[in-house]
Amino acid sequence: MSASAGNGEPGSPLDNAKEEISGPTCTGDNNKHESAVCTGNTEIKSRAVVKYSAAPPPTSYALLQEKTDLKLPPANWLRENPQLGSAGTTVLGSSSKSKPFSSFGMAYDFIDCIGDDVDVVSDSENIKKLLKIPYSKSHVSMAVHRVGRTLLLDELDIQELFMSSSQTGDWTWLKEFYQRLVDQKWQRKKKSKEHWYQKAILSKFLYYSINGDGAAEPVPDNLNEGEEDNETEEFSSSWPTTFTSTSCEAEEPDTPKQESVPMDSKFALGQVTSVPKEQNLPMLFNEGENSQGLRNDFVRNIMWTFEDIHMLVGSNMPIFGGGRYPAVSLRLRDNNKPINILTGIDYWLDNLMCNVPELVMCFHVNGIVQKYEMIKTEEIPHLENSTFSTRVVKDIAQNILSFLKSNCTKEGHTYWLFKASGSDIVKLYDLTTLCEEAEEEKCQNPFTLPVAVLLYRVASNLMLKVRQNRKHYGTIRTLLLNCVKLLDEERHPQIIASAHYMLSELFQLDEPPQEDGGESLQAGGSEDSYSDEDREEDEEEEEERAELLENSDENSSYSSRSRSQDDSKAVAVIRSVGELSVPEKYKSTHQIRPSGPFPVSQDKEERCRHVLSYVLKGLKAVDSSIKKESDLPAADPNTPIPLKYEDRSAAEACTAETGISLLLERAGPLHANQKHPTRSGMIPGSWQHRMKLQLFLKASKAYYVLSDAATNLLKYGRALRYIKLSLQSYDAYCSVSGTLHPQVLQFHSQCLALCGDIQLMLAQNANNRAAYQEEYSYQTKEDQEILHSLHRESSCQAFSMATDLAMDPEYQLFISSKCYEAAYDLLVSDHDSDQLGQVLKRLGNIRNEMGVYYMNQAAAMQTEKEVKTSVSVAEQEMWKKSFAFFEKGMKDFEAIGDRTNTALLLCNTGRLMRICAQAHCAVSADQSRGEFSPEEALYYNKAIDYYLQAMKSLGIRESHPAVWDSVNWELSTTYFTLATLLQDYAPLSRKAQEQIEREVTEAMMKSLRYCDLQTESARQPLYQYRAATIHHRLASMYHSCFRNQVGDEHLRKQHRSLAELHYSKAIRLFLSLKDAPCELLRTLLERVAFAEFTMAGQSSSTAKLKSLTGAIEIMTETRFAFQMIHKELLEEEMKVNEPRPAESADSPDIAGGPVHGLNIQEVMKLIGVFEPSFSFLLLQVIKLMTTMKRKPSNKDEDLLKTYKNVYSKLLRAEKNAPLLSRVSLHMELLQQLTPQTQSDDTKAQS
Repeated sequence: MSASAGNGEPGSPLDNAKEEISGPTCTGDNNKHESAVCTGNTEIKSRAVVKYSAAPPPTSYALLQEKTDLKLPPANWLRENPQLGSAGTTVLGSSSKSKPFSSFGMAYDFIDCIGDDVDVVSDSENIKKLLKIPYSKSHVSMAVHRVGRTLLLDELDIQELFMSSSQTGDWTWLKEFYQRLVDQKWQRKKKSKEHWYQKAILSKFLYYSINGDGAAEPVPDNLNEGEEDNETEEFSSSWPTTFTSTSCEAEEPDTPKQESVPMDSKFALGQVTSVPKEQNLPMLFNEGENSQGLRNDFVRNIMWTFEDIHMLVGSNMPIFGGGRYPAVSLRLRDNNKPINILTGIDYWLDNLMCNVPELVMCFHVNGIVQKYEMIKTEEIPHLENSTFSTRVVKDIAQNILSFLKSNCTKEGHTYWLFKASGSDIVKLYDLTTLCEEAEEEKCQNPFTLPVAVLLYRVASNLMLKVRQNRKHYGTIRTLLLNCVKLLDEERHPQIIASAHYMLSELFQLDEPPQEDGGESLQAGGSEDSYSDEDREEDEEEEEERAELLENSDENSSYSSRSRSQDDSKAVAVIRSVGELSVPEKYKSTHQIRPSGPFPVSQDKEERCRHVLSYVLKGLKAVDSSIKKESDLPAADPNTPIPLKYEDRSAAEACTAETGISLLLERAGPLHANQKHPTRSGMIPGSWQHRMKLQLFLKASKAYYVLSDAATNLLKYGRALRYIKLSLQSYDAYCSVSGTLHPQVLQFHSQCLALCGDIQLMLAQNANNRAAYQEEYSYQTKEDQEILHSLHRESSCQAFSMATDLAMDPEYQLFISSKCYEAAYDLLVSDHDSDQLGQVLKRLGNIRNEMGVYYMNQAAAMQTEKEVKTSVSVAEQEMWKKSFAFFEKGMKDFEAIGDRTNTALLLCNTGRLMRICAQAHCAVSADQSRGEFSPEEALYYNKAIDYYLQAMKSLGIRESHPAVWDSVNWELSTTYFTLATLLQDYAPLSRKAQEQIEREVTEAMMKSLRYCDLQTESARQPLYQYRAATIHHRLASMYHSCFRNQVGDEHLRKQHRSLAELHYSKAIRLFLSLKDAPCELLRTLLERVAFAEFTMAGQSSSTAKLKSLTGAIEIMTETRFAFQMIHKELLEEEMKVNEPRPAESADSPDIAGGPVHGLNIQEVMKLIGVFEPSFSFLLLQVIKLMTTMKRKPSNKDEDLLKTYKNVYSKLLRAEKNAPLLSRVSLHMELLQQLTPQTQSDDTKAQS
């Protein structure tokens, strides 16, 4: 199979059916290559996918003629050649030593793969060196770093390191450690002449292979110039100036590499794309190596899957093709030296990694070409003198990976894998821990910044996916916390601030936590490692591992208790390299957590507190990097800062209107771009400026959520404190920002609306003002420090008036309305219909509240007035204010089509009109009032108009039954009050009696029309009582008209029949109420009086007897009223006889007052009317029956006897007897008459 074929320009990805070459991404695995290498009955699975290639399409190699002298250089030797890349001057594409950060260059370019999909990222030479450990006596020195599941391997050239440290003074602690415990006689080892000789003839051989005639064509000058320009541009600044530029980006601008995130990204990912020169670390390598330290300068990057191990490998091996061999690798061998196992494994692994199916071997003697030989990749393990087992190589790979993953557990730490030359022992050290023990600074480790930036970039990359997949939350948090641990705030404030901002972004404030996310913060795993257990469980694991060691053989690895002093410093040791060949000798006991659940608390306040703690750390990092510290006054974050308004006089500051204008000015959008430095000295457009914008806005949102949560808990003092902090954060944001995004303005309108809500609630709950004051005054140290950081940019006074805790409810309502108005003004231009509708609804509501407030104030003024002669100016002012707010509120609700609330405001306006009418009622000093005035009639009629408009607004009851019933009741009440006042205080000086009677009748009937007697509700008894009262009043009025009418007999008959009708309806309704005995008794007595008056005009004895019998029948119905009165009197007597509590012994006698609505005085008065009337009726009927001329029947005689008996008992009754006894007697007497009257009725009907 071919590793590279097809047509393409130099430096561009290849597109071939046999090979996948794409930009740096881990997605899109179509056209993958899988090659299986068989050895005997075993099979090794290998798959190589080229993710990126900077090499041109492979061309055929030139077959050199026999006797060609490779010691002579070709014409094109050592010139840049895209076919060879950097391999022309190196041995098989590898430099004399691997680049110090080659794995980081690949990791930056393929950031999607890091942390989860890939096990190892490294140079192919490092991979080969690891897999050859059991076969080789050479030393191994590699730096190992962990990022999630991924291990990054880089060669750590200890000799070069110590050579550099002798000049810079860095890493002296490691040099001492190395000399003391590893190699006491360390000295620089020099390369042999044979080494340089072999390197030279290989280089010449490769150049000859491009042009076999020896006349190699030079590379065009313009290509060299372009490359030189690019190199000059890239490498102008000292390492590690930039982490995003790579060699392939410089050579091929059209090639899609890892896309950089925009500078204005939500997560501020672009803010660490470059590190300022003053943040450079001490030099570790020479300038030439520094230039390439963080670049992915491999010719190709390959995703190599070897068995179950996924590796991202960088390779520079030249690949040739053409003819019958589309992809081959070229090797040069000395014919006098046989191929050994190490060389065979080298060739085999190189071909597997690059997916090259065949190897072309050129043999030479003393540089003179002898012959060529073609070898298939799968035949390499079986070559003479280099036979090896591929299965053993697979076991070595798996064991080494398990060993490293089990022991390199802490993210951000630099581990050192070391095997001395000629030794069989492999040791793993934690250099970060050793550095801390040596009390060295973080910057002493040159890997610190690249590792931190890599952790940051992996987290940034995951943040872009986090909206679709929240399982990454826990991983991102671990990555960022470890990143922050590695860095010094003074040297790298930019990365630290960005990391803390991203940590705050992990906590979603605008939505409830998921059901599976309700874990405590400690459940997210260790900040350092990715183990499945917490730190406590890790300790148990160490104990179990120690027990295993005791039961294992002496050669067991993982030994943390070594016999030598050297081993005591090692994290883990492999006692013998031979163990690596044993299948599954090392199983990873430290399992990887690819993605843990994000530690989110269900408590919204706790989540916000976490956000604010990260925001504060971010702000501190930004503040520490701003140079103009001396320009600021020294301030203690624990003490309040005296603040003043700019350009405002003391008089203006005292007026609420000025404060409101400032509020609206700050609430509006900014139009001019800010160009001058901010108050703290930040330059607009700098990373500090962008970061502070994000952090201020995040703080504002967190405080907003806290305020909203406190509002839901009815903690309004706390809610006002939080919304004050939110608006102060927003004020600082406005001071720093040049323009405001529409989404920011929308959020600000939400803050103002919430502030309005809180002020409204405070006004409505004035009783708890002391508790609210205590909540408002409390402040945490964290809040104080955040406020101190805000004051560096702004006075934070723009919204002080809106967020102060006032003691006056009227002022609080005023502030609330202004907050809503400001929120509305912000949204009008945005045309957000949903939020605009909500704010308009709030505006309508607050205007209703203010209208009600002023209306109640006017009603209170009326109550306080002893003599009502005229309406005061203060009252009129209250009416005007109340009416104006009601009108504005109605317009707000009409704008959003809210018919229900419009009806409620119309109803309240009707109530205001009734209060105005009551105010025009003239009351003299003796509490007597005059006639019903025309002003009263005017306002009552206005009230009726508003109630009718409210009914019309609702349309039908089903639209909102509760509001409909309320309006219906108020309308009925208004008509009833109007009719009652007209009847009781008739304006006879202005109107005729007949006109007044007509108006009273009309108003009463309209009131009766709105009495809903059918619908079962809480108001149904009230409606029944009112209807009964209306019928009673109408009956009384017609009764009076009948008595006073003279002359017009027809009209008298009409009044008589109407009086009878309304009396009967009133009695029926009062009977159904069961709790209005006095009203029932009074109505019955009036009806008896009406019957008596009718009888007085009759001359016939028979007619008189009939009228008297009817009157007695009406009188017997009073027994129902007496039964109710008797029941209530008995209940009261039982209560009086019960023993009273000691504290109520001195309380006044309850019997003297009304009992359950029963007015004793009224009862006594009615009984005083009942007894003589009853006595008179009995006497008259006895007289008539005894003087009848016709002979009485037996029944008449029995009836007369009953009447006499009842009359006799009534006369003998004691007038001073207790009320209960008198009521009982009346019940008994009326009961005796009941059967008689019923039989008489039956007889009359027959």
